[in-house]
Amino acid sequence: MSKKIQVTDTILRDAHQSLLATRMRLEDMLPICDKLDKVGYWSLEVWGGATFDACVRFLKEDPWTRLRELRQALPNTRLQMLLRGQNLLGYRHYSDDVVRAFVAKAAANGIDVFRIFDAMNDVRNLRVAIEAVKAAGKHAQGTIAYTTSPVHTIAAFVTQAKAMQAMGIDSVALKDMAGLLTPYAAYELVKALKAEVDLPVFIHSHDTSGMGAMCQLKAVEAGAEHIDTAISSFAWGTSHPGTESMVAALKGSAYDTGLDLELIQEIGLYFYAVRKKYHQFESEFTAVDTRVQVNQVPGGMMSNLANQLKEQGALHRINEVFAEIPKVREDLGFPPLVTPTSQIVGTQAVFNVLAGERYKTITNEVKLYLQGRYGLAPGKINEQLRFQAIGNEDVIDVRPADLLKPEMAKLREEIGALAKSEEDVLTYAMFPDIGRKFLEARAAGTLTPEPLLPIPAAGGVAPAGGEGVPTEFVIDVHGESYRVDITGVGVKTDGKRHFYLSIDGMPEEVVFEPLNQFVAAAGDKRKQASAPGDVSTSMPGNIVDVLVKPGDTVKAGQAVLISEAMKMETEVQAPIAGTVKAVHVAKGDRINPGEVLIEIE
Repeated sequence: MSKKIQVTDTILRDAHQSLLATRMRLEDMLPICDKLDKVGYWSLEVWGGATFDACVRFLKEDPWTRLRELRQALPNTRLQMLLRGQNLLGYRHYSDDVVRAFVAKAAANGIDVFRIFDAMNDVRNLRVAIEAVKAAGKHAQGTIAYTTSPVHTIAAFVTQAKAMQAMGIDSVALKDMAGLLTPYAAYELVKALKAEVDLPVFIHSHDTSGMGAMCQLKAVEAGAEHIDTAISSFAWGTSHPGTESMVAALKGSAYDTGLDLELIQEIGLYFYAVRKKYHQFESEFTAVDTRVQVNQVPGGMMSNLANQLKEQGALHRINEVFAEIPKVREDLGFPPLVTPTSQIVGTQAVFNVLAGERYKTITNEVKLYLQGRYGLAPGKINEQLRFQAIGNEDVIDVRPADLLKPEMAKLREEIGALAKSEEDVLTYAMFPDIGRKFLEARAAGTLTPEPLLPIPAAGGVAPAGGEGVPTEFVIDVHGESYRVDITGVGVKTDGKRHFYLSIDGMPEEVVFEPLNQFVAAAGDKRKQASAPGDVSTSMPGNIVDVLVKPGDTVKAGQAVLISEAMKMETEVQAPIAGTVKAVHVAKGDRINPGEVLIEIE
């Protein structure tokens, strides 16, 4: 039976998110939109995921303006976004009125298809977003976050699809974010879904383990009607199977896409040149890596763990962390490893390994997870761990957002006149700190995107203008290791030299001044903990809050600080009972392992 396969291309969202840290700018999208619009894709994924965050934080682009301009430039193609259910595009659950307002504005500004998922596969966290999409007259796509564990069976995934169908979804997406899907598992799962759920099935498989194209082919043979691909110059590895490859593979078969291969190849050559512009964001962790099939650690999570351990001189212990991750995941009831649960599980595993004792320190996010604040765990939670983390506190069994009061009125009041539209209020809602800074800079006319390093000339020769290929260094500062690239002409003004410096891929403009100006600062290094009452931490990070002041009486085990590492917050506790003698840190300070942060006697 002939069945034309429909294609969604991820080039404008997930492809560059997977390979280049979501850094592609609108200026590099618009010139090729006319050709993209003529291909005949079922949809183009252009928004959501990390694009909103990256636009505001790094690119200094208004994400709503990006969406409107793409809508105008792609009049004949459906535009699609990825929405994290009740989390929307942020990292916490939002109240229902925020979810409804966000979906309504996204639809009004140009989104046609909403791919909605929840990190826990808890369908309760999808309901309001689905209702909002349907109210806007748009396509609601319910999503299964694919993973493997004793509780993630074909029957369980089919049950989830049926529950989403009852909520009114228009299609089902099988989202293989980590590259865990295998060809025959894909066949069996799609076969079961098509037998039980009368909806189109979309296959979104990252090629992390090198099997993405095979998974898509078997899924098509089992009845899937849609596949997600990426233009070849941004394909494979932690991205998706190449569009041209899949179009060619299906050509002349019963599943022919009908797409113009030569036109897509022209688009591929355009993006081949564009990719060079973002070379500073390339990473060794985006290639095919079959280890994901064993340790289930997605590529992005793997690179975060490696950097965190490298900072502490503990990169040699990464295999211990890989071994610990499945244990933590089992204790937490086998959540899929996708944002934010991947960070929750991974960071706790690092703490366990470095402390030499499991759950000696438990992150605040793990505590919230164990309270049910992220949703219902797929499997059984370790009750001993839950009691250790939250004691006799109540565990919620309702949908987490049921406990949230409406927020939109409060958000409008907080951001005030900086918000020129409801879209601005929603930008602030997603990311309060960086959102406010973005709106302030826009009002002041000082929005400046992060610098792009010059493209290295062939053979490593410096391009015209004197700006050469980055020089790489590895430096140690207060016990932390950093990979540093320095590029620039070193323009000298006022006795200072300006360079572009990239630390672990994060670019900044820096000024080099005479060394003697920094001698005093170097002498301010905190002493190492040695006394029983010295409060320190085993992880580098930043101080989120200081909970005590000199003269306070504290109990052993009482939280005295809150620190942040890898986007996770942790309470730092008093090692003994006594009186606070001195506090050596303040909110926002950078801290390192073993330093005395507070003295108790």
